[in-house]
Parts: sequence; C-alpha cells; structure tokens
Amino acid sequence: MAGIGFVVRKLVKKDNLTGLFSGYLFSIIITAGPWLFTILALGSITLFGKNFSTLAEINDFRLCIIYNFSSSLVFSGPLTIIVTRFIADKIYVKDVHEVPGVLIGALGFSFFLQLPLVVGFYFYYIDLPLEIKLAAFSNYFLISGIWMTTVFMTALKDYNSISMTFAVGMITGIASAFLLGEAFSQTGLFWGFNIGLGTILFSLIARILAEYPYQSKDHFGFMGYFRKYWELALCGLFYNLAIWVDKWIMWLSPDRQSLANGFISYPNYDSAMFLAYLTIIPSMAIFFVNIETNFFEKYVHFYQEIQGHATYKKIRENQEGIIQNLFDSFKGLFLFQGVITMAAIFLAPSVFVWLKINFLMMGIFRLGVLGAFFHIMSMFIFIVLYYFDFRKVAMWLNFLLLATNVIFTYATLELGFPFYGYGYFLSSIVTFAVSYGVTYHYLRSLPFQTFIGNNSSVS
Repeated sequence: MAGIGFVVRKLVKKDNLTGLFSGYLFSIIITAGPWLFTILALGSITLFGKNFSTLAEINDFRLCIIYNFSSSLVFSGPLTIIVTRFIADKIYVKDVHEVPGVLIGALGFSFFLQLPLVVGFYFYYIDLPLEIKLAAFSNYFLISGIWMTTVFMTALKDYNSISMTFAVGMITGIASAFLLGEAFSQTGLFWGFNIGLGTILFSLIARILAEYPYQSKDHFGFMGYFRKYWELALCGLFYNLAIWVDKWIMWLSPDRQSLANGFISYPNYDSAMFLAYLTIIPSMAIFFVNIETNFFEKYVHFYQEIQGHATYKKIRENQEGIIQNLFDSFKGLFLFQGVITMAAIFLAPSVFVWLKINFLMMGIFRLGVLGAFFHIMSMFIFIVLYYFDFRKVAMWLNFLLLATNVIFTYATLELGFPFYGYGYFLSSIVTFAVSYGVTYHYLRSLPFQTFIGNNSSVS
C-alpha cells in the first residue's frame, strides 16, 4: 500500500483543510472501499427497500450479501496475498509486463476454484426462486472479483479515479436497486445492487489495464509462488477466517435465526460487530497515509545501507531508527484509536436511540469495539512482519488469532447471552499481546535475522 500512500501523503501535507480532508477521505476509500460500499449500500437498500419488498425478501437479500461477502473474502484470501507478493516483486525489479496477464489469470483461477462451492450452495442447498439464485450467484463472483482487483489497485497512483470508481459504483448500485426494486421487487433490488458492484469491478479492471498497457500473456506466472511462499497463502486463509469465524460460530447460538430456505444467522451479533468495525476506519486511514509511508522510508534506508556495505555501528543506528519510528507511531495511533474506542463505548446509548438500534446489541457492540481496537493493532503488526519477510512468524500469529477466536467464542457460546462478544474481544487482546512481544524480539535482533535467521542463502 505504500506506493499510493506516498501520493496521498503529499495531498495531506498541503497547508490547507481541503487537502487534509481530501487526503484522509481518499485513504479511507482506498483502504476500506469494498467494505464501506457493501455496508452503506446494504444499509440504504435494507432501510428503504421495504417500500417495494416484504421484510422476508429484504432479509433474504441481506443474508445473501453477508454469505457472499464472508465466503468470498475467506476463499479469496490465499490467492490475493500470493498475487500481492508476485506483483510487489515485479514492481521491485521494474518488470510489470506480466501484470495484465496475471490480472486475468488470477480472476479466472479464483472463479474456477470457487465455482463448485457457489453452485452447490445456491442451486442445491438454499431454497430460493431461480431468478434470486442467479442474482446471488452473480453477486458472489462480482464481490470476489473486487477482492482480487484491489490487489492491483494498490500499485496505482491515481487515487482520484479509484475514489471516483467506488463513489459512482455505490450511487449507481443504490439508485439501480431502488429503480429496479420498484418494478421487480426483490429481484430488482438484487440486480440493482449487482449493477453497482459491476460498475466498480469493470471500472477497476479497465483502470488497471490502462495503467499497464502490455500484452496479456503468462496468465499463471504467480502459481509457483504458492510453493515458494506457502506461509503467505496460509496467512491469507487464517486471517480472513479469523475475521468471520466468530460470526459463524454465533450462528449456532440458541438465539440464532433459522429460516425455512436454509439460511442461518444471528442478526444482533452480526450487526453489532459490523457497527463496531466502523470505529477502526480512521486508524486504517492514518496508518495508510502516515505510519506505513514513514516506516517504509526507514525500512528502505536500512537495507540500502546494508547493500552499500555500511558498518555494523551504522546498521545498529538504522535498526534503532526503525524501532523508535514504529514505537512513536504506534503509541500515537494507540492513543488516537483509544479515544475513538472510549467515545464509541460511552456514546453507544445515544447512538442506539438515534439510529433506533435494538438495545440487545449494546453489550456485544461494546465488546466488539474493544476487540476491533486490539484487532486492528495486531493487523498493523502483521504488516510490519510482512515487510521484513518474517512469513512463518506471521503465519503462526494469524493462526493464533483464528484458534483463540474459535476457542473463546465457543466457550462464551456455552456460557450464554451475557458473555456474547467476549470471545472475539479476548482473542484480539491475546493476539495483540503475543504479536507485540514477538515482533519486538525480532526487531531487537534485526541484524541477526537479516544476515542469518531470515537469509535464504544461509538456509
């Protein structure tokens, strides 16, 4: 993300409020575009769609989107992180001729792998009208395609076109859903939403192909990276599973909603966690614009000095500079996100009254906000580990997040409703504590890790 981050940082550093506001707005769209689009569009359609659809139809629509969003994220995770590494390596050696081919190959490979799952779920398991099954089927692959194209999007420098793509897509999706919903009810809502997603997906593909105007060839050049960087593939799987596994487990609770058509969910838990995740968006923007770019400069300087045969004393000084930079940055971010977290917890009753949200979600929401706070800090630590190529360490920490979320959520499920939400919170705080300690250890021994521990030649 650092590539486009430097461009946005220039906008933020302009000496006016417009630049500051625009820079952070662009960074929010770039870091959380698909997620924000889905939440805002789904919320608007759910709120106003009842004017031309029944509550049962709106609920089916909402559940299809949630199932598609979660499943596509999890099953795309290993491939997206492998393709990310492949593209990063190509950019590093200034050889990006394979990018168009890899984009097409990655999309095709991703769709091919997930096709049996989606066909089995919608055409053999879920009981819905055929036209809704077709709409949900298409919706899944549109969302999955957006996950993949965002990998290539981060290498672009044109934040204006990216932001405009998501804005136009969201407006188009909401407007189309209302227009088609009025004429075709639930089917119209679905296809209208799909039109918005399609606008985003195909606009991003067109923008990427315009940025890299080369012949489409070597479509599967990234496949060898699965063998070489298998730890990264597992990181992508474990992390995305960890995001959703507590929701899936809570769908087994006594308070779950089981529909005759086969859908299972727990709306109070799902909605509370979605709202909780919104509180971490400002920190994602700050990390993207300020922290990652500043760290990247220190990181590059450290390795350039080594390649220039710097003395051991100079290497140690650069190492201390990296550690101090990360410590200062994370301290500021920790305090910033802490203020937002506390404000969300204390203002929750007023916000719930204003938005007319069920107060049964209050406790889960507050625990979700606390969990999201430590979760996002852990994610930033993972990013630092990826930069230094500590793949095995990152893999085990991602697995820790997944395993603790499974264990703690199951435990709270047995304890009953008053403990719902504690599983995710405890998992996040344990993962953060362990990740912080492990990363600090590796950074303190960075010269050793660089020359010996993480040196492929030595291995």
